[in-house]
Amino acid sequence: MKRLVAILVIFLAAAFAAPAEDIDQLPVTATFVVSGGYWQGGVDGVSGAASGSNGATAAVNGRGYYKLVAIRQPDRTALIYLQMIAAEESGPRLVESVELEEFTAIKPFVTGIQPESTSGVSDTPGFMATVYLRTDPARNPVEEWTVLIDELGDIRVERASN
Repeated sequence: MKRLVAILVIFLAAAFAAPAEDIDQLPVTATFVVSGGYWQGGVDGVSGAASGSNGATAAVNGRGYYKLVAIRQPDRTALIYLQMIAAEESGPRLVESVELEEFTAIKPFVTGIQPESTSGVSDTPGFMATVYLRTDPARNPVEEWTVLIDELGDIRVERASN
């Protein structure tokens, strides 16, 4: 528990220490960004994390969290990316960014993304978020899809079932 609190303090310190110019680097096409969950251990413990953002093998030992990002395209559909962020003393570092092909295949019009919980850091590793979308902008109702990462780092993207 003390370790979770320490990591949360690092996240908050990094957020407040970031220069105001950083917000100018956020592309205007980023329509939704949700972060949450956590991962720990090395790359071997996290599925799909073999290379970092520079294409080199990532040396990830420690902890971090996930981000789900929707980027609007010129045709108003969205590409959705899952990112692994390392929480380091020097601040957050992008470990890997992966386009979720399940969404690309259906060309979604994303209307929202919501994390499983807004109560803070989870007690167990992993991540879950719901993506609200339409495959036709005039069609109702909105479809719900889940992005789930289990404690082993395995990623599942599927239409939500209630």
